Amino acid sequence: MQALSRQQLTTLVLLTLVWGINWPIMKLGVTDFPPLSFRTLSLWLGLPVLGAAMAWMRVPFQLPREHWRELLRLALFNMFVWHALMIIALKSLSSGRAAILGYTMPIFSALLGALCFGDRLRPRGWGGVGAAALGVLLLLWHEFANLGGRPLGVLLALVAAATWALGTQLLRRTRIPVATPTIAFWMTALTACVMTVLALLFERGSWQAPGTANWGAIAYNAVVIFGFAHAAWFFLARSLPPLASTLSVMFIPVLGVFSGALWLGERLHWQDWTAVGLMVVAIASVLWPARRP
Repeated sequence: MQALSRQQLTTLVLLTLVWGINWPIMKLGVTDFPPLSFRTLSLWLGLPVLGAAMAWMRVPFQLPREHWRELLRLALFNMFVWHALMIIALKSLSSGRAAILGYTMPIFSALLGALCFGDRLRPRGWGGVGAAALGVLLLLWHEFANLGGRPLGVLLALVAAATWALGTQLLRRTRIPVATPTIAFWMTALTACVMTVLALLFERGSWQAPGTANWGAIAYNAVVIFGFAHAAWFFLARSLPPLASTLSVMFIPVLGVFSGALWLGERLHWQDWTAVGLMVVAIASVLWPARRP
């Protein structure tokens, strides 16, 4: 497995922290506010933040015309479906369990890579996938009865995760000859347009002024998630092998569960603590340096 550079490791740690605690933040943001509208505001406010960062780093915005079709396909599988379905699912699920369902993505990604893209997984890689899957099942242990009453939310979250997994595989293999922040910027812009149309179609009658908690969650998502986290994830997805980039973020749902318990009073069980160890095993299976022959 590829060893992480200092830049990749720093990016991974920051990404895990900011994405992990975002699940209860998003839950607070959509509890009494239309979810698609919440996501739309976050995207439009986050786009200039990302653009300003690109200008400061002197990253060009230009994207050759012949690559726009591929960019649209990447945006469809990495952002359109994920952001629309996941934010709706979060409305009916607890923040921690929504994070768990969303981060079944690495499992889907590993299976898609092996079955559809010819990725060869060594035994250690399969062990990591198995540990991650078992960790997800443990984290859902006390939720199966509750999830049975919310089949639509569960289904939307799983479809979003599977679609994002496919998008990650496609992003890893893209040949668009521009910097990763440029791809992130234009995918964010396209997603903002799509989410605006969806909010107009389905939530126009329920629009209201955001409250203090809503604005706080919107600001966090705009500045931290869309201004940093998405570009950081796309950087990891393009620079690391698919299995390493996906399993390496498996600690995010664990943070989602524990931060939800701390801030929202969601109860923890022994299965949650056991799952932490399994997630560590999954991460180590792809990031621990291989023994040299």
